[in-house]
Amino acid sequence: MKDAFGTPQSLLVLGGSSEIALATARRLVARRTRTVHLAGRPGPALESAAAELRDMGAEVHTHPFDALDPGSHEEAVGKLFTSGDIDMVLLAFGILGDQQRDEDDPLAAVRVAQTNYTGAVSAGLVCAAALKRQGHGSLVVLSSVAGERARRANFIYGSSKAGLDAFAQGLGDALHGTGVHVMVVRPGFVRSRMTAGLKEAPLATSPEAVAEAIEGGLRRRAEVVWVPGSLRVVMSALRHVPRPVFRRLPL
Repeated sequence: MKDAFGTPQSLLVLGGSSEIALATARRLVARRTRTVHLAGRPGPALESAAAELRDMGAEVHTHPFDALDPGSHEEAVGKLFTSGDIDMVLLAFGILGDQQRDEDDPLAAVRVAQTNYTGAVSAGLVCAAALKRQGHGSLVVLSSVAGERARRANFIYGSSKAGLDAFAQGLGDALHGTGVHVMVVRPGFVRSRMTAGLKEAPLATSPEAVAEAIEGGLRRRAEVVWVPGSLRVVMSALRHVPRPVFRRLPL
């Protein structure tokens, strides 16, 4: 169960080698989180993340998880709840893709959509059902401001995040009153491995700043968290810009 400060005692991360996920796990373990499950593709990155959290004093378990294999999610993820309650699930996996390449390669574009949306729908529903059965917990979903309005520069990625964002909001409504809290996190440009080599966007942020916002959102039981918070105002304005004008903006 969560403590008086809203910190989960146990954490499950889907996308266990994500930099945002690891920054969040570090922050929570430094508070009161004691058990961490890292689910992701087996490899050095996952094991390195586990080792770092163990050095901080957490009990850490790693589990194989493939977003592109929804048929395995019930077995791979659902079984993790059978050994004890999990207070928080962080759905943190996703890929950016390469917009220029993916426009010319429909199968590559589909991989972005299947990872970011289809895989998240499957894993999210498995976790939601388990959290509902235990009667408490938080499901934190990493969305993106890219899903607020599709841009020419990354509309394949943005559309997948738009679908994920809508799904997570609807799931939150479906779980209202069950004791399960769903929180959507909408970061802007995050300096990370995924964005390495890309031109930095205005109001860029860091994995650590996103982690701080997630912790604050958990304490408030927020339903939507923007990182940084000023992006909420910016995106509210951009949503209403006429399309012919929007096309000409340097976005």
